[in-house]
Amino acid sequence: MIKLVAVLGNPGSQYRRTRHNIAWQMIEYLSFFPELNWQNKFKGEYAAHTIAGEKIFFLAPQTFMNKSGESIRDMTHFFKIEPEEIIVIHDDLELDFGVTGFKRSGGLAGHNGLRSTASCLGTKDFNRQRLGISRPGHSDITSYVLGNFSKDEQAVLPLYLEEAAKLLELCLEQGFDAAAEKFKKTRVIS
Repeated sequence: MIKLVAVLGNPGSQYRRTRHNIAWQMIEYLSFFPELNWQNKFKGEYAAHTIAGEKIFFLAPQTFMNKSGESIRDMTHFFKIEPEEIIVIHDDLELDFGVTGFKRSGGLAGHNGLRSTASCLGTKDFNRQRLGISRPGHSDITSYVLGNFSKDEQAVLPLYLEEAAKLLELCLEQGFDAAAEKFKKTRVIS
């Protein structure tokens, strides 16, 4: 059962709409997002919501991406949440834009937020929701992930985020294993 949803991103208005912050953008599309009462603690902002009779925490670390594991670690220690009860939502270069998927454990794919989380938790065995941002046609990954979406992507981004948020809600209602089996890699927009 998932007890913590951690969304990776970078703090600051200059990063708000970047590819690296797609997870932060996506949670704003959760049907219950307006009801969340965010508090500052654990080097981040967190809120709780009851889904299917269970309390689930949401955490947006306010450290930079490469230190986001510190926030996740602090919160999991305080609430005694195990790594297998966490889902980390993050951008993924290996998935095409418009594709999302659920994955249990796995590699870190050079993602600094995942690397920090694995280091701070002492394991890579946590769940993920991957949000595809596509791989750039050039080798400057940093400027790409810290850049804004293209005009074509921006035109369909709200639909992508809305559909990805619906899948997250299904995952939280029905369980991670069911979501991972059904939605391993799902194109939610064409």
